[in-house]
Amino acid sequence: MLSAQTISEHASRDSCWIIVHGKAYDVTEFLDEHPGGSKIILTYAGKDATEAYEPIHPPDAIIDNLSVEKHLGDVDLSTVTKVAKMISEPEKQRQALIVNRPPLDEILNLHDFEAVAKIVLPDKAWAYYSSASDDEITIRENRAAYQRVWFRPRILRDVTAVDWSTTILGQKSSLPVYISATALGKLGHPDGELNLTRAAGKHGVIQMIPTLASCSFDEIVDAAQPNQSLFLQLYVSRDRSITKRYVQHAEKRGVKGLFITVDAPQLGRREKDMRTKFVGDDAEAKVQENMSGVKKDEGVARAISSFIDPSLSWKDIQWFRSITKMPIILKGVSTPEDAILALEAGVQGIVLSNHGGRQLDTSRSGLENLIDIAAGLKTRGPWPNPDFSVFVDGGVRRASDVLKALALGASAVGIGRGFLYAFCSYGEAGVEKAFKILGDEFEMNMRLLGARNLKELVPEMVDASALQAHVGATPKDNLFDSTYQPLRLAEFKAAKL
Repeated sequence: MLSAQTISEHASRDSCWIIVHGKAYDVTEFLDEHPGGSKIILTYAGKDATEAYEPIHPPDAIIDNLSVEKHLGDVDLSTVTKVAKMISEPEKQRQALIVNRPPLDEILNLHDFEAVAKIVLPDKAWAYYSSASDDEITIRENRAAYQRVWFRPRILRDVTAVDWSTTILGQKSSLPVYISATALGKLGHPDGELNLTRAAGKHGVIQMIPTLASCSFDEIVDAAQPNQSLFLQLYVSRDRSITKRYVQHAEKRGVKGLFITVDAPQLGRREKDMRTKFVGDDAEAKVQENMSGVKKDEGVARAISSFIDPSLSWKDIQWFRSITKMPIILKGVSTPEDAILALEAGVQGIVLSNHGGRQLDTSRSGLENLIDIAAGLKTRGPWPNPDFSVFVDGGVRRASDVLKALALGASAVGIGRGFLYAFCSYGEAGVEKAFKILGDEFEMNMRLLGARNLKELVPEMVDASALQAHVGATPKDNLFDSTYQPLRLAEFKAAKL
């Protein structure tokens, strides 16, 4: 077992060892390759870096990115010096706000969770979660699209009993909604994605496990109820052997669907995130100021995603079909042409998604794309197709949004940020409250719409004629506008006197 003295002797750029989760690693050769820059690593040279590492890296990231000879062994943690953290005045104020947040019974909708999260989250966490690409037009359009679709309710139907339960990829779900993957849950809550797993298990909702979760895959699966349905979101690694092991391990652990992200050969420029400059704070670092290799304009997203393979293409689909029997869903489809190619490739479905507005800005919303894609798929066989699911995500905040997508042909709808902000604000109880809110909204809206079950949701119940009218009068969404934080420009620093 390595001692504190041994570790502390390797606290320079020429020989840099760090401790993560009780084990020592030689990261000297990795300093300039670290996407977040070398400065943050050198802050913890010779010390325990677990506290800084854990919220923003998947648990196995350091193991996967360093060769075996750089794994130095166990450390006697009782002898290791940790970096002392001063609680800043803004952090004290944030902790006081957490204590004084609104009681959970005053939370009436998913917008409320977002409003609370905006206040109680650390700046870097809020920037990472809320950011979108470039001018953030698509993230706003994702929401606005739902305001351009209008209901056409039916009357005089016996709606004493309404049922919004469904099956998603053959798995029972209490809601026509699944928890879409969002990364790095521990940035917003110490228990991270486990809040989702525990709440979903209690209420029969399906969780999609992110590749870039803060909790390990096995930790999430171990927290699930017996027979709880889980999906897996996959970023494909450049090293296909890593991807194969991960996929097959997930299948052995009982995961029921593989959602391969196909719209992220490179991550979009998320400027709110980038402006946080995800490197060590100057007050913390106190290390060499003029080091090479520090990517000062890149945020959390870049710091965790360098492994993603930009060469992923249609030719890889057959390989995926050869390594797993799980249903394969392509996440990030936007056009009828690609939807038809996916159908012909033999996968079991697609997600109409623009990555929550975080990839190609001015991409159309998944809801708008649903119109054209449904029309295209109708030319290739039965519709709805029992063997090919079409999911939609992005911008969903209400059960009424879900009902609009279902009426237009979606199989189910993914919600990511809504549940993320729920647990960031209130932990597991927040997620359970979010499920209750959606359930209440489904009951009310289905009764008012005249649909007793999801099969009775038909295209004639909505007017989507204005969906593709991007310019024109759209009702103002006051709740969304109140939580949306506009981008800011570069700012002058205060002059030193």
